[in-house]
Formats: sequence, C-alpha cells, structure tokens
Amino acid sequence: MIELDLLNLLPHRDAMLVLDKVFLDGDMAIGKKKFTGEEWFFRGHYPDNPIVPGVILCEIMGQSACGLFQDQLEGRLPYFTGLDKVKFHHPVVPGDEITTRVELVRQMGQIYFLKAEGYVEEIKCVSGQLSFAIVER
Repeated sequence: MIELDLLNLLPHRDAMLVLDKVFLDGDMAIGKKKFTGEEWFFRGHYPDNPIVPGVILCEIMGQSACGLFQDQLEGRLPYFTGLDKVKFHHPVVPGDEITTRVELVRQMGQIYFLKAEGYVEEIKCVSGQLSFAIVER
C-alpha cells in the first residue's frame, strides 16, 4: 500500500480538502478521514446531534477516487460527473474515522465509472457508484 501526497494529487484546499490520507493498494484507492467534531458542517448538522452530512461522505469517496487517476492528473482536473445508487447505511459522527474503498468499474474515453464504499471500523456507512471526467485545466 502506497500513501499518496494529497496536496499534489487533489486541487482542493482549506475546508473542501476533506481527506486526511489516501493510499493506492493495487487497483483500489483507500481514503481515511478522522472526524474531530470541530469540522465546519457540525455547527449546523445538527447542533444537538452532530452527524456527517451525506454530501460530505460522497465528497470523501470522490476525493479518495482521485488516487486511481494520479498518473493522469498532471495539468488536468478530475470533475465529479455523477452519483448513482448512493445509500447511507449508518451515521458517521464526531470521533469516527471513515475508511473509503474505491475501485474502477469501467472507462469510456475520459469518463470513469467507479464503485465506492465507506466504513467505520467494519460497519458500512455509505456506498454508491461515482463517475468522473478528467479534463484539461
């Protein structure tokens, strides 16, 4: 398993860089994010019962997926083009560390279709199909 450099891999910065680490393990990208409870979205989602928003979980899976494209991103950007069959199986809360697993299912030109899942320990919390386009900057 090889750890990738997030700042060289992803164009995201500040509050939208939602991963702590990303690894490449053969044909699978693995992302990790530990939620401290201090993240900006917990202030409003929900103040008395903080839960990681589903869109943030999808973004974490998407940023993890970029590990699969590392050799194709020089001078190019990964654009999220779709989400399909996304399911939220279990809430993710402050103190949890989510581990994502993303695999390429197929490619059509510069469009990539992927399968993604996110787990806290062995509990599946989110799953879905993602698609990306790799475009010139």
